[in-house]
Amino acid sequence: MGLAGTADKWRGAAGHLWLTARALFLLAVLFGLTAAARADGLLGATGYKMAGDATRIRIVMTFDREPDVKWFLLRGPNRLVVDLPRTRFALDAKDVKPRGLVRAVRFGDQGQGSRLILTGKGPFAVDKLDVLKNDDGGYRIAIDMSAASEREFDEALANQSLTTGSTVSADKGGRVGTGPISAPGHRFTVVIDPGHGGVDGGAESAGGTVEKNVTLAFATELRGKLAAVGKYDVYMTRENDVYLTLDDRVRIARQHEADLLVSIHADTIAVKGLRGATVYTLSDKASDPEAQALADRENLSDQFAGMKIEDDNKEVTDILIDLIRRETHGFSMSFAHTLVGQLSTSVGLINNPQRSAGFKVLKAPDVPSVLVELGYLSNSKDEAQLLSADWRGKAAQSITNAVALFAAAKAGARAGG
Repeated sequence: MGLAGTADKWRGAAGHLWLTARALFLLAVLFGLTAAARADGLLGATGYKMAGDATRIRIVMTFDREPDVKWFLLRGPNRLVVDLPRTRFALDAKDVKPRGLVRAVRFGDQGQGSRLILTGKGPFAVDKLDVLKNDDGGYRIAIDMSAASEREFDEALANQSLTTGSTVSADKGGRVGTGPISAPGHRFTVVIDPGHGGVDGGAESAGGTVEKNVTLAFATELRGKLAAVGKYDVYMTRENDVYLTLDDRVRIARQHEADLLVSIHADTIAVKGLRGATVYTLSDKASDPEAQALADRENLSDQFAGMKIEDDNKEVTDILIDLIRRETHGFSMSFAHTLVGQLSTSVGLINNPQRSAGFKVLKAPDVPSVLVELGYLSNSKDEAQLLSADWRGKAAQSITNAVALFAAAKAGARAGG
């Protein structure tokens, strides 16, 4: 072996020793923190994780022993406050970075005790807050939160005296509604979702027409026509050129207790000569390859802003939510059928215009939802129509007529029930 080989061997041995020393140092630090927490009588918070999105999220905080937990809600802004015994927080800064439904995370000492404060992106429901024992002997707090309306948050505040301090969750039947049925006095509510926005421009025509601008112009026209009826509350997920994640769009619909979500799009397609409008609903299996391809493209929207996409839909397995989804799907299909009928009188439709695929933006379990593909920017005739104020007015009026029929049918079903 030459001198170079000997040097490499010594470098390898030195690197191994350095890694071993570093691992021992980190273990010593962790042991020291735990020992210090126990020595001064403080509860030790040793870890924090969040998983989910803007519609539903789970927070888990781990402890070295069982914590005595009290919790309550505050508004202005909407917050969940978790009171703990005096706690030493040994948490990684990157783990407590807010995400999804949680807009801000704060924690610290309050003198007589410690506190964790979770601020939501608007109103939310605390579906569960449990203290559980870990296999390694420690404990954890598991918190499940989901997007809710202001009315639901206010009801939770009003009932707070019955639940404050309890770590036993309410029965799921009391936490989740029995379908897309709103509060007494609630006006039929439509949320219009102009597809794409901000850094996500969506499709673009050969002439430079960008989908995000087409969808916003049409959504604004539709909002005006629906508002003019005077019977509906109408909201838009965005009113200007901003980026929204797909789950933020669903969150906004749920927080407004929407009776209907209409997502507006104008895609491109490689099939030569294909043109016309299409109405899509949600399904696990796409109705055709073109619908699947479109859903795949739209579901990639979050990647435009560098978002990490995580498919965390374990709640779908919950039987009650599954039943709600079925009822919601029935309403969605009913509206889609009505909408196709109305659009056929004013705008051109593709063959088999009522289609389905797994669009993420349509996945609110309790909001009937459709995605309207107004036409294809890859077709010059469709592009000309999409840029025409007269055509937009006719198409928006057809959707308004369909909403009127759907709202009347739902009101009649409730009265009959």
